[in-house]
Formats: sequence, structure tokens, C-alpha cells
Amino acid sequence: MADITDIKAIMYTEKSLALQEDGIIVVQTTPRMTKNGLKEVFKEFFGINPLRVNSMRVNGKVKRFKGIEGKRVDTKKFYVKLPEDAKIESLAV
Repeated sequence: MADITDIKAIMYTEKSLALQEDGIIVVQTTPRMTKNGLKEVFKEFFGINPLRVNSMRVNGKVKRFKGIEGKRVDTKKFYVKLPEDAKIESLAV
């Protein structure tokens, strides 16, 4: 079962801000989140029924710090197409 705590961040990059003009927001989540789970979260917490949801897995990079190898966290990125009249007030830029 997906939860609002699985959403880690709303992406605010140059590309995502250009997509927001077309009604698409970019959401970064935990890897266990599914498309249907994200749709449920948007319906329950924001009262919005997304038109389309596309997903992408982002594998964490392997980094070195003072000779010790570590790995960044794996995430999932979703592109969520919202209806034209839908607005999320907490996302106002």
C-alpha cells in the first residue's frame, strides 16, 4: 500500500519547470512506489485524479569519499499529467 511518506520530493529543475507549464509535475519517490499507488495518493491527499503517470527508475551513483566507496540511494521518478483545471497549492512556484 502506497503512502504519502513514499513521496520524497517534487523536482524543481529547469526541465521540470518547463513541464509544469504543460501540466506535468515530476515527483521523486521511494523505489517501492507504483503507478497505481501514486494515483491513489494523489486522489486521497490532493483530491486530483491524474490523467497519465509515467515512471522511471533512477539507480544511485557509486561515490568515493576518502578512498571509501559508498552508494547513493535508489529512487523512482514519476511524471504526473494533471487535468488542466487542477492546482496543488503547495506546489505554487
